[in-house]
Amino acid sequence: MYRWCTDEVEPHDRFDFWREVRAKGLFGVTAELEHEQRAGFYGEFSLSQAGNGALVELKASSYAVERSQTDIGYAPGDSICVYQQLGGGGWFGGMRSSDFAIAHGGFATSHTDLPYRTRPLGASGFHLRILKIPVSGLATEDKRTHELAPKVFNDPALAPLLDACFADLGEAAANEGSSGAVPLVQALLVQALGHLALIERGIVRPGSRRGQAALRTARLSLARRLIARHLQEPDLAPAQVADLLGVSVRHLHMLFEVADRSFSQTVTEERLKQSRRLMREAPERLIADIASACGFESLATYYRVFNAAYGMAPGDFRAQAAGAR
Repeated sequence: MYRWCTDEVEPHDRFDFWREVRAKGLFGVTAELEHEQRAGFYGEFSLSQAGNGALVELKASSYAVERSQTDIGYAPGDSICVYQQLGGGGWFGGMRSSDFAIAHGGFATSHTDLPYRTRPLGASGFHLRILKIPVSGLATEDKRTHELAPKVFNDPALAPLLDACFADLGEAAANEGSSGAVPLVQALLVQALGHLALIERGIVRPGSRRGQAALRTARLSLARRLIARHLQEPDLAPAQVADLLGVSVRHLHMLFEVADRSFSQTVTEERLKQSRRLMREAPERLIADIASACGFESLATYYRVFNAAYGMAPGDFRAQAAGAR
């Protein structure tokens, strides 16, 4: 992962450097800001390869952005972009028929080689994620993919799926190199996000092979996050998560079968991981309290499961973690 921020540049040069090197050179857009506002400009971003796509998280002071025909000719992309608004809101458009506002937490998509303009709606500036996926990697020859003018997602059922996939993709990018499975996870998430975007735009049918694969990946991602949110509940059951996910219990179990870990195995694994984290972060906290906070029905159950998973008692793990500090 590559990270950069304007603190690396002298204050009086920050916006000019951002405009010429980052905006134009890296993103292929034209950035503009009134001269009197440039002294306080700040910008930062991260860039990582994700599957066959590129994931950017950008946070910056308010300024105007345009991708003109000249910019497109200078840096063509032939990709689709999926946007997630992380802070404030933004105006996005370029043609009267496609202008829209994207609210905090909202999503939008577009093809890179169509002109647009964008700017934040408030003084807080930009904060968004952008996933750029080459059209060639989406396994579709539909010409409409090249005609995706900027547009906000209107299907509320897709929003939590997109949010879960983006969150998992960000975590996978941060953990890159720590696990051999990360590149495969990234590739699946990128494909899912790309095809969910094409489902929303009517290019991929939900019932098609690609549509079903995207929905499976996204629902599994969201199911795991729902489990994490409800770990402290000892009676957490498949029916509860299936209801939150909007699928049948049978469908939920099928999602986990594809992932080679059952629902109950996933819950136990997440509870153990959470308990290990709490023991590292709060060494003074009672183990019984940690077991309860992670949803184990009893201290005896926690000790039995922990020892089976790691070959040691929770107290031994805590002592080992303390000794490693």
